[in-house]
Amino acid sequence: MIEKRDFYIDGRWSAPARPRDCQVIDPSTEEPCAVISLGDQADTDAAVAAAKRALPGWRATPPAERRAVVERILEQYEAREEDLAQAMSREMGAPIDLARNSQATALPYHLKNFLRAFDEVEWLRPLGDHAPDTMISMEPIGVVGLITPWNWPMNQVTLKVIPALLAGCTVVLKPSEEAPLSSIVFAEMLDAAGVPAGVFNLVNGDGAGVGTQLSTHPDVEMISFTGSTRAGKAISKAAAETLKRVTLELGGKGANLVFADAGEKAVVRGVRHCMQNTGQSCNAPTRMLVERGFYDEAVEIAARTAQETAVGPASEPGRHIGPLVNKAQWEKVQGLIETGIKEGARLVAGGPGLPEGVNRGFFVRPTVFADVTRDMTIAKEEIFGPVLSIMPFEDEAEAIEIANDTPYGLTNYVQSADPARRNRLALALHSGMVEMNGKPRGAGAPFGGVKLSGRAREGGAWGLEEFLEAKAISGWGLDAAE
Repeated sequence: MIEKRDFYIDGRWSAPARPRDCQVIDPSTEEPCAVISLGDQADTDAAVAAAKRALPGWRATPPAERRAVVERILEQYEAREEDLAQAMSREMGAPIDLARNSQATALPYHLKNFLRAFDEVEWLRPLGDHAPDTMISMEPIGVVGLITPWNWPMNQVTLKVIPALLAGCTVVLKPSEEAPLSSIVFAEMLDAAGVPAGVFNLVNGDGAGVGTQLSTHPDVEMISFTGSTRAGKAISKAAAETLKRVTLELGGKGANLVFADAGEKAVVRGVRHCMQNTGQSCNAPTRMLVERGFYDEAVEIAARTAQETAVGPASEPGRHIGPLVNKAQWEKVQGLIETGIKEGARLVAGGPGLPEGVNRGFFVRPTVFADVTRDMTIAKEEIFGPVLSIMPFEDEAEAIEIANDTPYGLTNYVQSADPARRNRLALALHSGMVEMNGKPRGAGAPFGGVKLSGRAREGGAWGLEEFLEAKAISGWGLDAAE
């Protein structure tokens, strides 16, 4: 049993003010694998106070020196990569190969993109030729609270901590209590990298406790949150009294528009993408909209692909999906699968219950429903499990109408051999991102949505800007000595 009860505050590991044990459950076995402590108000206050004390010195640190500190974090990653992968595999059930190849590697990928964007920041620049003595100074917002989820732990921690540090902010991180172990490894890495005391702090806790304490704290200037839309609304309300900046990256119900000219490959790719990370991704393409003439064939391909998707323990190597993160999530997904059947969707793969031969662990059968209609629960709610809903469309106009008929707006997908069609659809889809023909977004492109998916823009230059404020200065002395 791993015991990690301490919090990282002001450059050292500190015992909680009032210990409150919380078990971390291995979702593959349903057995505890670690124990942490949930933070108290005193712990949150201590972390925020440390960040506030460290802020003047850190924000005054020259950008090149802040960059050097972050570069040392990258060096630490090379020494701790396997530790991060093992932690995420154990705490949230990512199959070990996925943890090594996608979960852990999110850290160096985003960190390098931030460094590239950082080098392009004009910290002090003239407004323009029309106003040469008006300067724009880009400055850190201050102490920030970062609240991260369990489904892509290191991806989200990196997308928040690294740009905040580069911007000159000091931070208090509250990782998900479901998946805290990787963030503890991350804190150890930052300590070894020589991040100054108080610049980075970590307090474990739940949303109702430390999450709310950070959201309402008068000395916290900004909250950056990734998680459910329900929790995002609660955080926005809690933060309103102190008028702090709130950036939210929330849920999704992505539509994948598959035209007949895209062929079998597009359907297979769409199913696999939906099932990746056991469907626990906010940008998963969970609604597959298929052109009518290709619909029946696509349903057969999707069913076969789901049936061929292996399910297994997170500790085993191989290309399979692991368990859901916990029992509550398992019960939610099972309930939505049952609802899909009751509301008349045609079950073509998977279904309720544990996969064959499995008697423990929060595993789900890779499930595909056909003939889904827009009014069905599974077409409207974010399931966050390996469940795909397929529905037909007649033409581009209907495809757009169905795709946009959701309160969410994170990522949509288009599959077609016709470039003009793809471009038309990309501009018509109401979402923060559109991915087409399986091509990933370029390095440093912003990640974020619209509507109930939140309005955050994380990654690259956009991710840095979220932690900066623009100060306008008039009457700048153009002839002042350097």
